[in-house]
Amino acid sequence: MKMLEIKEKARGLGITAGKMKKAELIHAIQAAEANRQCFGTSNGQCPYTNCCFMEDCLKTRVLSPATC
Repeated sequence: MKMLEIKEKARGLGITAGKMKKAELIHAIQAAEANRQCFGTSNGQCPYTNCCFMEDCLKTRVLSPATC
């Protein structure tokens, strides 16, 4: 998902992206939707197959205490 699409989704949830990095913004979106903030923590596997961020998530690794 492109950053512009992510920012649009965030805007729709009342989140101001400002200078947030992609992973930070996605985590904010996940929190606003009452979902686990697990983007980039999957180690290549994830049980949340209906997540709109899954394709990018499986390719991304961020340091976070949350895990899928």
